Parts: sequence; structure tokens; C-alpha cells
Amino acid sequence: MLKQICFTVISLVILGSCATSPTGRSQLAFMPAGQMNAMGVQAFDNLKKKTPIEKSNKVNSYVKCVANAIVEVIRTESPIKKWEVVVFKDKSANAFALPGGKIGVHTGLLKVAKNQAQLAAVIGHEVGHVLANHGNERVSQQFAVQKGMGLVQALADTQSPKGQMLMQLLGLGAEFGIIKPFSRTHESEADLMGLNFMARAGFNPEESVILWKNMSSSGGQQPPEFLSTHPSHETRIANLNKAMPEAKRLYQQAQASGKQPNCK
Repeated sequence: MLKQICFTVISLVILGSCATSPTGRSQLAFMPAGQMNAMGVQAFDNLKKKTPIEKSNKVNSYVKCVANAIVEVIRTESPIKKWEVVVFKDKSANAFALPGGKIGVHTGLLKVAKNQAQLAAVIGHEVGHVLANHGNERVSQQFAVQKGMGLVQALADTQSPKGQMLMQLLGLGAEFGIIKPFSRTHESEADLMGLNFMARAGFNPEESVILWKNMSSSGGQQPPEFLSTHPSHETRIANLNKAMPEAKRLYQQAQASGKQPNCK
């Protein structure tokens, strides 16, 4: 019965895939774009109310200079034409982008992303999540998993030891078999999109590899990759290096066309 249940959940995902990512991957993404944008804007507004905002003109000018260079190269392929960039006072080395055109950068990231190109790699990555519709996909995936869990309750007596075991197995299977591998796929996809964006904007793409080496040396020990929602640093670096020849070609082309960012 467990095989039937898992097959049903997987079938829901496959049959419901109604979109394609920028890399050609099928996606389960059925939330209206307007609703996703509204959720992103609301979440960003709430964050601005609760999290201190960096007031330094120097820091804000630097971050916005890098972000604007990325936004400029995606203008023709993004339905979002205006992006808001906010620097938050937070020690964590983090950044994010949300549907609706919102980019947030934590001040702690500036200690790890040590130059403009490394910061561009992060911002490009986060914008890649938005353009690849990953937020929509995650919401849609969660909906499909919840439906699958409901199916278990309908087919098995969840109060019995066997029913509880089925619930636990499907819960574990759903987490490790659906949500987490897709999340690693999202991260890898955004890495490659970010590499493309930064190169096209005139930032040296080789700095993306140095960024992840910085990340590797600055944080705590990572969990095994199969238990993590993110690829290991080693996997990320290997994937970036594999895509580097094309990124360098785009970078040289951008530099020759006059795209030479000088964000300080």
C-alpha cells in the first residue's frame, strides 16, 4: 500500500507540472503570479517593520550599485520592472529576493562577499530564484505533499501501529524524496542563473567560486548533502567551474561592450 501511496503522490506532481523553468526543467507551479507577488511584497513590508535597516549611505550605495547592475541585465526577461533593494542590519551572511521585485541584503554578508563581484554572485543567485519561479514551485509542492498526507489518512487507520508507521514513512519519504531534492535543484539552478547574470553585467564570474570558498570557511560544519536543502559547497563549486567557460565568454563580451561596474 505504501508503494501505491508514494506512486499517487509522485503522479500528482508529474501530472500537475504545468510550467517550465529557465533551464528547461518541468515545474509544479500553479499559484497565480499576482498572488505570489502580493505575498512577496507583504512579507518584505513586514520584515522592514521588524528588522533594523542600515542607514549608511556608503553601504546602501554600494549594495544598490551591484543590485542595479544585475537588475539591468535581466530587464528584458523579467516581468518585474522595478526592484526595491534594502540593506538590513543583521550579522548573518545572507541575502534574499522575493516575488514582487524585492531584494534584501544583510550587512553580515558583506564580510563574506568581499568584493563587488562576490556580492553580485549572491544577488544574482537570489534574483534567479524569483525569475525561475521557485517560490511558486515550493508552495505548489507543499500543497501536493499535504494532499498526499491526506490520502494516507483516508486509506489507512492512522491510530493503529501500522497506520502510524505508514504516516511516518510517508512523512520521511515526502521530506527526503520530494521537498529536499527539489530544494537542492532550486539552489543549483539559481547558482547557474546567478553566474550568467553576473557575467552579463560585467562582474568577473570566477569570483563566484571564491565566494563559496569564503562561505565554506566562515560557517559551521554542513550536514551531509542528502540531508541538506542546499548542495554542499564542494558540489556548488564543481557545478560553477563546469559552467565557467561560457560565463567567462559572457563576461568578456560584457566588458567589451562597456559594462565595467565600479561599485565601491
